[in-house]
Amino acid sequence: MEHTMTRIPTRQAARRRRARRSLAAATVLAALGALTVAPAVAASELRPAAQQSTGRGTLLGVTPVADLSRAEVAAFLKGADIDPATVRHGVRGYRLTYRTLTPRGHSTTATGLLVLPKGGERRLDLVADTHGTMVHRDYAPSVAEDFGLYAPYLHAAAGRAVAAPDYLGLGKGPGLHPYMDTASSVSASLDMLRASRTAARALGRPLTGDVYGTGFSQGGQVAMALGRELARGADRHFRLRALAPVAGPYDLQGAEIPALLDGRVNGISGVFYMSYFLTAQNRLHPVYGNPAEAFRQPYAGYVEELFDTRHTEEDIVTKLPGSVKELLTDDFYERLRHPDGGLLAALEAQEGTCDWKPDLPVQLHSAAGDTDVAIANSVNCAADLARNGVTAPVVDHAKADHNTTFKLAGPQIVRWFDTLARR
Repeated sequence: MEHTMTRIPTRQAARRRRARRSLAAATVLAALGALTVAPAVAASELRPAAQQSTGRGTLLGVTPVADLSRAEVAAFLKGADIDPATVRHGVRGYRLTYRTLTPRGHSTTATGLLVLPKGGERRLDLVADTHGTMVHRDYAPSVAEDFGLYAPYLHAAAGRAVAAPDYLGLGKGPGLHPYMDTASSVSASLDMLRASRTAARALGRPLTGDVYGTGFSQGGQVAMALGRELARGADRHFRLRALAPVAGPYDLQGAEIPALLDGRVNGISGVFYMSYFLTAQNRLHPVYGNPAEAFRQPYAGYVEELFDTRHTEEDIVTKLPGSVKELLTDDFYERLRHPDGGLLAALEAQEGTCDWKPDLPVQLHSAAGDTDVAIANSVNCAADLARNGVTAPVVDHAKADHNTTFKLAGPQIVRWFDTLARR
């Protein structure tokens, strides 16, 4: 979950980026030939053998989207109040299009952002960075101009490749985004790693296979679930080295919903997240038969239309009330306290992302001052890990709000990954 970050780019800066993208296009076209315009056939000799039969992770296209110097990356991060001290390289960014699965298991496509450092080692470790809540498809990393790029640029400028999936239905992917559907977020993220492996090799920067996992908000929960799959051997080409998620909603029933109902989650964020979650999950589970069963009028008449990937968060919050109590019918509000049926199924499908035993270092970043994702989520996640014999410190950024937690945690995580990589 993620409240909107301030957008900092000016029109002049956007024009400079578009010019750099045009120049970068010539380089990538030379490197990849027909791959950027001719999907699966041209890529067949490059994709991992494990995906030959299913098509999952098959790279369909590579589009240059960014080329920044070290100074430009540092200025970009500093303008967002993120410490740029770990910036050691400029970066190049590429939008990848690849094959993956829908929540129903059908073949589809998705996009994501691959960022490579300019300089450093030829063979690169990989950071899997999973983003937080986004409603407009153009906020996703591979098409973003601002907040979707902070973490990918921060980690790539430190000398690692970064794979940042857009998830399903965001960026240039088809359809609607199945918000907070952990299974499809993980499959899209895993397949993005596979596509990144193919693209990086073709671009002359092959991956070592070592993966460092991080993610913010919704992406923090996805990072834990993706880490679990990698640790279980989901793909033999990748070795998970560490996990450092930030402010993830790991425990909806035990932490986040109780915080929403008792006021620890602020009203506007609670309304936004709840509306998004219910409308998206109702496409996967029988949460309600008609919007009026869950939402009060007039919101029942248009709430589903607000989450069509074309509305911005700023637009959506002006069309909804200031509290969950005003948003939901009395009966459905009580169902949140004692979920059953499709609502219970939707909640349970997202549980257990911390209930496993990582054989690797884990840090959980959060903040007591976060009124979007309660720190109780991270405390409960650490308790789940502890029951499995794993000590994972909760790094409390104290009075920081949701976005500031990410801005403080990001550079610390880069330094921690640096330390682990030297071992």
